[in-house]
Amino acid sequence: MIKLMSLLKEDKMDNDKIIIEKSPTADTRTCNTSKVTVEQLLDSSKMHIEDVKKGMNYVADLIKAAAEKHDWTKIDRIDQFYKDFKNDFETQDWYEGHKRDERHHIAAPDGVRDDVDLVDVIEFLVDGIMAGLARSGTYRKEDLPDGLLQKAFDNTVDKLINIIKVEE
Repeated sequence: MIKLMSLLKEDKMDNDKIIIEKSPTADTRTCNTSKVTVEQLLDSSKMHIEDVKKGMNYVADLIKAAAEKHDWTKIDRIDQFYKDFKNDFETQDWYEGHKRDERHHIAAPDGVRDDVDLVDVIEFLVDGIMAGLARSGTYRKEDLPDGLLQKAFDNTVDKLINIIKVEE
């Protein structure tokens, strides 16, 4: 997350926001095309490309932060994890806390947070593939609860909108 904040500081930033400039001249829905010069269109297009880079870098840094924290409860609570592991998870004290305190166990309805986002979905996907291939040599497909992807999409939209400030 530190890298995220330094990245945002390199770009224009205000109160931990990604700053973008208003650019109504690059879209036929927001301007009178007869009044836009080729230079304006070029400048607006370049500005849009830079804005998308800022947003993508923000999301990439969220993914990197999730990767850094992945399965921290296995380390932090190793004794509890070991106890459940040794009894073939007949007790699930560690696992219940793991689902509660980490964001990526979204195949189980009680593992889905209200603010689930696409970062959680990507972490879930990568976790399952890495664990499956490393442990058994195959990926065990898991289905997501109905509506989860739409909810994750909508929450990611909200998260990104809330980090952006548009300047004149």
